[in-house]
Amino acid sequence: MGLPIQRENFEDADYAAFSQRLSESLAVLEELLGQTGFGEGAHSLGAELEVSIIDAAARALPLERREFPSSLDEHISLELDRFNLEYNLAPVGLTGAPFSALGNQLALASQILDQTAGERGGRVAAIGILPTLQLADLKAHAMTDLPRYRALAAALRRLRAGPFRIDIDGPEPLTHECESVVLEGAGTSFQIHLRVPPDKFADFYNAAQLSTPIALAVSANSPIFLERRLWHETRIALFKQSIDSRPRGNSEWTSPARVSFGHGWLRRGAQELFEEAVALFPPLLPVMSDEDPREALKRGQLPELEELRLHQGTVWRWNRAIFDPGSGGHLRIELRALPSGPTPLDMAANAAFLVGLIFGLASEIDHLTTRLPFALAEYSFYRAAQDGLDAALLWPSEEPPGPREVPAVQLAQELLPVAEAGLAKAGIDSSEASKMLSIIEARLRARLTPASWQLDILSQLEKRVPRTQALAQLLEIYLANAQTGSPIHEWDSTP
Repeated sequence: MGLPIQRENFEDADYAAFSQRLSESLAVLEELLGQTGFGEGAHSLGAELEVSIIDAAARALPLERREFPSSLDEHISLELDRFNLEYNLAPVGLTGAPFSALGNQLALASQILDQTAGERGGRVAAIGILPTLQLADLKAHAMTDLPRYRALAAALRRLRAGPFRIDIDGPEPLTHECESVVLEGAGTSFQIHLRVPPDKFADFYNAAQLSTPIALAVSANSPIFLERRLWHETRIALFKQSIDSRPRGNSEWTSPARVSFGHGWLRRGAQELFEEAVALFPPLLPVMSDEDPREALKRGQLPELEELRLHQGTVWRWNRAIFDPGSGGHLRIELRALPSGPTPLDMAANAAFLVGLIFGLASEIDHLTTRLPFALAEYSFYRAAQDGLDAALLWPSEEPPGPREVPAVQLAQELLPVAEAGLAKAGIDSSEASKMLSIIEARLRARLTPASWQLDILSQLEKRVPRTQALAQLLEIYLANAQTGSPIHEWDSTP
């Protein structure tokens, strides 16, 4: 989130100064984006892998910050909850075989993370939500003791002015109130960063919005939370509700949630998203840098825009605009919806499918978005999270009236050629595209996702043992299969 956070409490003057700096930064960003050649460069991919730490009994293992020395691998960072770790992968150029390169990095990251946890008595699981989590694992003490997280939690509580409420429907609905934001840390993801040129940002971003529900349905991996069957991607609902800073009340209108799919198709470009974040959401962490972005620009220097980046880091769109001053300054789309796991090859294939769809749809995105109101794209996103490949998604129709309702598995199959063509446009080798998309195709033929595999195995195990024991066995079977590196469609469907 940009600036280091060393304070937990702030005064009104801090918020006022920070808000003024945000306004100045928006003006500077607009000027930067208007400069000829700014942000141009080859497309590239980066990624972040989040994992959970578990003990020998397959339960969440919280570790103290002091157990992680300053000499910890520079790619590893501590997450909000003490049983989570994150690994930041090195960016790769979007040409040739980048997804295989990401897969190799993911395999190495998994080994490093497992070794790091093993030295502290644990092991890691790359899975959207640990099926063995219990309420006792998610009390206030579970939060990592860092000023950054304490300050964030305090700011959200201040705005919320009451407990955070979880209310998730599904086969076994869950309602729960919590005074802390630790429930947010229950979900782990595989986040992809796609560098795009500023002049094409709107097209690529809208294509990402249109593509995300399909990729999410195909990759779902979070069907169980607090021992209940909920959504195929429960992580989507959980993240939105667990840090919802909006105060509860009976007003006739509701302010936007900080976690959202968005508020409409992008019209002008990345600037619009940064302006929206500042206009709609009060600052949470008003930490100021020493840089005056206007003066830096006047001196011919590239402003860091640290306050704007920090604020943007506290507005959690599922697809988020990123300004990065590195490499001469550039823009990225952070694709945040995909879950962690189950294997490096599965995650690489998920990334290839999503990126292929984005490139495949970007050139005709204006044609498509006029045929699908944004609210219906948002509807499809949540239906994909709820039902995975069993979801009915809405898609633009060439023949009026539209849109058309299509089963997710059918829509994904129809769009495989679009993803393949998109990868070719991006400069991906045909053998690489075939390798990655064949994994998605095999899942679709089997009507199988990591989430549906978990639910099927759990149903079989529950015929033999109580649920708590069945969930521990499920996770062990999952980890044993993941250890082989074989993609999910090759896993045995019997425990």
